[in-house]
Amino acid sequence: MVVHAKFSFKEMVEIANSCDYSYDGLFFYAVKTTGIFCRPSCKSKSPNKENITFFQTAEDAKRAGFRPCKRCQPDVMNFDPKMDLINDTKAYIQGHYTENLTLKKIAQNIGISPYYLGRLFKKHTSRTPRSYLENIRVHKAVHLLKNTDLPISDICYEVGFQNASSFYHAFQKQTQYTPQQYRKDFSYDL
Repeated sequence: MVVHAKFSFKEMVEIANSCDYSYDGLFFYAVKTTGIFCRPSCKSKSPNKENITFFQTAEDAKRAGFRPCKRCQPDVMNFDPKMDLINDTKAYIQGHYTENLTLKKIAQNIGISPYYLGRLFKKHTSRTPRSYLENIRVHKAVHLLKNTDLPISDICYEVGFQNASSFYHAFQKQTQYTPQQYRKDFSYDL
């Protein structure tokens, strides 16, 4: 099994089960019982976690003997230089979500203007780089709330929020819960 350096096995299972297209291109998952591999956004039935293995590329999954899903077609990648910029942006944000990121800083690292990046990202993902970043931070916070006993204030800064107010606002906007309510209702016995 190849585990992506940016995500734990448990996080990748959660991402695959949520069918979130924003993680497409960052990793692929394969189901041992069917011999099929998919994109994280595939709408097929969620497999049992003991039957999943992960790969960084579609080629890695093919070399391991898995065939591409006919539904999400993970091996079909139409070359589009703009999508390369989008995927580079997603990967940069994934790798630096704990930092104080601005659109200007992201754009400098991708090599294009902030205005063009903002427009391009919104057109291809239906969200801004800022909302994509917040989504990642909240997803990481959810993972920590469920699986650790870290204080909520520590989680806020651990996932990259600069203050508790923005953390609480983004968390409640995305989950409909405060972090305390979420931990109380959804955390596993630690």
